[in-house]
Amino acid sequence: MERTLPDENTAEETMNKILLGLLAGAVLGAIDGATAWFTPAVRSELVGIIFGSTIKGIIAGVAAGIFARKVNSVPLGMLFGLGVGFVLAFLVAYLQHGYYLEIILPGSIVGALVGWATQRYGASAASPATAR
Repeated sequence: MERTLPDENTAEETMNKILLGLLAGAVLGAIDGATAWFTPAVRSELVGIIFGSTIKGIIAGVAAGIFARKVNSVPLGMLFGLGVGFVLAFLVAYLQHGYYLEIILPGSIVGALVGWATQRYGASAASPATAR
């Protein structure tokens, strides 16, 4: 009887959906905030914008991850992420009294991308019986 070890290269490792959403949201949020550099009027506030966009991305990512645990549908996950990103970005734009398109468009795209990533690449949480 021959024993074979599992091939490490074929074992696909996936990340928890909420953690994936948090990390993807943070990275994409920071990139979203960095695009403010292209608006010369706000360059002096770039650090605060990047920080705020990162927090906004984290919130959208965690929300998309939680949604992805409950609903297993890539289109619905993207739509949910788009909606969360839109709402968060709209709130920021409303508080700024301007730059609506410059804030809402990339914020919505970040939400949709995080929704897609959590549905496509995230793993469901392990049940207590299999976690032992």
